[in-house]
Amino acid sequence: MNKTIILILVIALNLFFFNAFAKDDFIFETSEILVTENNNIIKSNNRSKISLSDNIIISADTFKFNKSLNILNLNGNVIFNDKKKNLKINSQNIEYKKNIEEIISNGETEISIDSVYEFQSKDVVFNKNKNTLNSSKKSTILDKYSNKYTTDNFIYFIDNEFLKASNVNLELFAETGEFKDNYYFENVFFDLKNQNFKAKNSKFSFRKNLFNRIENDPRIYAKSITKKDDIITLDKAVFTSCKKSEKCPSWNLKAKKIIHDKKKKQLIYDSTILQIYDVPVFYFPKFYHPDPTVERQSGFLIPKLNQSKSQGSSFQLPYFGVISENKDYTFKPIIFNQKKFLIQNEYRQKNKNSFFITDFAYGKGYESSYLNNNNKNINHLFAKFDYNLNLPNFMESKLSGKLERVSNDSYLKIFKSNLTGTEVLPVDDNNLKNELKLELNNLDYNFNSGINIFENLQQTNNDRYQYIFPYYEFNKLNVKEYNFGNFDFSSSGSNNLSETNKLLSKVINDLNFKSFDYFLNNGTINNFNISLKNSNFVGKNDSIYQSNPRVKVMSIIEANTSLPLIKKTENYENSLTPKISLRFNPGKISNFSEEKKLVNFDNIFEINRLGLSDEFEPGKSLTVGLDFKKQKVNEINNYFEFKIASVLRDKNQINIPKSTSINNKTSNLIGSINFNKDELFKVNYDYSIKNDFSLIEYSSLNLKFTKDSFYTEMNMLQEKGSIGTENTLENIVGYNIDENNLVKFKTRRNRKFNLTEFYDLIYQFKNDCLTAGIQYKKTFYNDKDIKPNEDLMFTLTLFPLATIQQSSSK
Repeated sequence: MNKTIILILVIALNLFFFNAFAKDDFIFETSEILVTENNNIIKSNNRSKISLSDNIIISADTFKFNKSLNILNLNGNVIFNDKKKNLKINSQNIEYKKNIEEIISNGETEISIDSVYEFQSKDVVFNKNKNTLNSSKKSTILDKYSNKYTTDNFIYFIDNEFLKASNVNLELFAETGEFKDNYYFENVFFDLKNQNFKAKNSKFSFRKNLFNRIENDPRIYAKSITKKDDIITLDKAVFTSCKKSEKCPSWNLKAKKIIHDKKKKQLIYDSTILQIYDVPVFYFPKFYHPDPTVERQSGFLIPKLNQSKSQGSSFQLPYFGVISENKDYTFKPIIFNQKKFLIQNEYRQKNKNSFFITDFAYGKGYESSYLNNNNKNINHLFAKFDYNLNLPNFMESKLSGKLERVSNDSYLKIFKSNLTGTEVLPVDDNNLKNELKLELNNLDYNFNSGINIFENLQQTNNDRYQYIFPYYEFNKLNVKEYNFGNFDFSSSGSNNLSETNKLLSKVINDLNFKSFDYFLNNGTINNFNISLKNSNFVGKNDSIYQSNPRVKVMSIIEANTSLPLIKKTENYENSLTPKISLRFNPGKISNFSEEKKLVNFDNIFEINRLGLSDEFEPGKSLTVGLDFKKQKVNEINNYFEFKIASVLRDKNQINIPKSTSINNKTSNLIGSINFNKDELFKVNYDYSIKNDFSLIEYSSLNLKFTKDSFYTEMNMLQEKGSIGTENTLENIVGYNIDENNLVKFKTRRNRKFNLTEFYDLIYQFKNDCLTAGIQYKKTFYNDKDIKPNEDLMFTLTLFPLATIQQSSSK
C-alpha cells in the first residue's frame, strides 16, 4: 500500500514539473528529473528529449536548464533537429540561450541543411531569429554540387543560401569523383543558390593536366573577382601555366581585367602585358581566346612575322571561323613588303562517316628569276578526303583521295615557311601526288585499288608526270595451312604511263609456300620456301618490256639452314650462327642491270632480296653467312656483333642489278659491324667489299658518342665501283649545358662535288612551360629561285599560349 502511494506521488510531481516547464516553451521527456535551487535549476543525467515546438526537438545524454537565465545546456551526443527548416546540428555540447534565440555548440560540430549542405566545424552559433550559422573556427563545407569549402571562419544565411567567409579554399568536384581545381579567396561572399560570388585577393590553381601537360601548374592570381551568372570578372589578374617554384615563372600574362564568359566560352583580356621572367616584352590592348574547355572557336590566331632573302619581310594574321558544328574555315592573308601578297584559305568539314579538308591560296606580284613569262600570279590547291563506307563483312572499308597542285616549281621551297597550320601540305617539295584509293580489309583478305598521278617538279613539262590508273592489290594470308607450313596468295596489277609516251600494263599473281622451322638433333634449324609467280606484261616504248603481250610463269625454291652456337661464361654470352641458303630458279629475268638496288646483310637471306615485284632472281645460288655476337651478361646495351655474307653462283647473271654485286659468280663480301658500349659509344658500319679485297664499294658508317652532357654523331656514306658515286659526310655535335639549355651544331659536306651543303647551329632553352630557340642556317646551293643564303630564326613557345617565330635571311 505504501509503495503504491509513493508511485502515485512521483507521477503527480513529474506531471507538475512538465506543466511548469511547458509555459517556458520546453517539454522534457526523460526518465528522471532533478530540481534544485528553489526550482530554478532543472536537470537530468539520463538520455532526454526536449521539445521546443512541434518542429524543433533536441536530444542529449544529459541536460541542465537555468530558469532564471533561460539557458539550456546539453551534453553528450547532442542532436538539434529543426524539422521545418530541415536543419540538424550534431555536437557533444550545446548551449541554448532562449532569450536571444541562440544555439551555441562547443567543440566539434556537424550540421546538415536540407541534406544538400554539410558543415564540419567547431563552436558554431545558430541564431534562430536571423536564421544564420556562424563560426570563427576552421570549418569544412560540402555544397549540393559536392564542392568542398575549407574556411578559417564563416557566417551562413540559411534563408538565402549566402555564405560569407575568410581564407577559403574551394575544391571543385569532378565527375570522376576526384577534386580537380582549387580556388583560394581571402575574403569572399558566396550566393550558393545561384553559384555567384564576390571575392578579394584570390588564387586559382587548376588541375595539372588541364593542358595535357602533367608537369605544369596553371594558375591565376587576382586582386578581386566577381561571378555573376555566366560572367566571371577578374581585376588586376596574373596568369601562368609554369611549374611552381621559388623563382619567378618563365612567363605570365598580367592583365588589368580578365573576363571569362562561360556561355560564349571565351577569355577576354584588357590591357595585358606579356612578361618573360618578369620582364615586360609585349603589350596587348585587348584580345581574347577560347577557354580551356573549348576545342574550336572563331577568332584571330597568333600573328607571324617572317623575313626572307628572296621574298623580303612578310606579316600574317590568321583568322579562324567556326561555320557550324562540323565545319570551319581559316583565312590566312600574308602581306609582303615587296608589293605582293598571298591569301591562304583552309576549309574543313567532318561528318559522321567522312572528313574533307582543302587548302588553297592565290597571290600576286611574284617574280621568278628563271621563268620567261609575265604572269606574276601564284597559287596552290591541296585537298584530301576520307569516307568510311561501313560495308558489311569488312573491318575497314574506306574511300580516300588527295589533290596537290602548285603554279610554280619552286613554290613549296619558297613559300613553305609561310604556309603553316595545314595538314595537307605536301611532304616532298619536289614531288606532288594526286590519288583516289579504295581500301577493303577483313579477316581473310585485303584489297586496295585506285588511281595515282605523280608530278616531279624537277623534270621538264613533258616528262614530269606519271599516271597509274587503275591499279589494284589483293592479299590473302593463310590460304591453306598444313602441319608443315602454309600458303599465301597475292595479286596486283596496274597501267603505268610515264615520260609522256612510256606505257606499261601488268598483272602479277603470286602463290607462296612457307614451311615451319624444323629442328634436327644436330641443332640445325631448317626451313624451305617455294614461290610461284605469273606475270603478264604489255609495254610501249618501255626499255624492259616489249609491245607484244608477254606471259611468264616463274618459280623459285629456297632451302635455309642455320646452326646457332652459344657459349656462356661468367661475364659474357657468345653466339655464333653460320647460315646457308640454297635457291634455284630455272627461268630468266628481264634486263634490270642498270636498276639501283642495294643488298645488305639485313635482306641478303630474304627470298626477294632484289625487291622486284615483277620477277624472281634467276639461276642457282648459294648464300653463306656468319653472325657473331658477344654480349655482356644481363646488359643488353653492351655488345659487339660482326656479320658477313656472300653469294656464290654457277655462272654470272648479267640481268641482275649490278649495284647489288650478286650478279657475279662470287659476290662482294657484304656485312656489318655493330658495337655498343653502355650507350656511351655506338658504332654501326655496313660494308660491301669486292671479293678480292681490292675495293670497298659501299661504306655506311654511323658513330655516336655520349658522355654526360656532351654528344656527337657522325654519318658517312661512300659508294664506289658498280654500286654508285655518292659520297657525303654529316656531323652533329651537341652539348646540354644544363637541364634547360642545349646547343647543337650540324653540317653536311658533299665530297662528290667538294662542297658544304649547309651549316646549322641551334641554341635552345626549354623548361616545363617555355621553349626558346635561336637557329642559324647557311645553305650553299642553287635551285631555280632558291639562292644560297643565311637564315637566322628565333622561336618562342609559351605553353600552352602560343608559338612565335621570327626569321631573317640575307
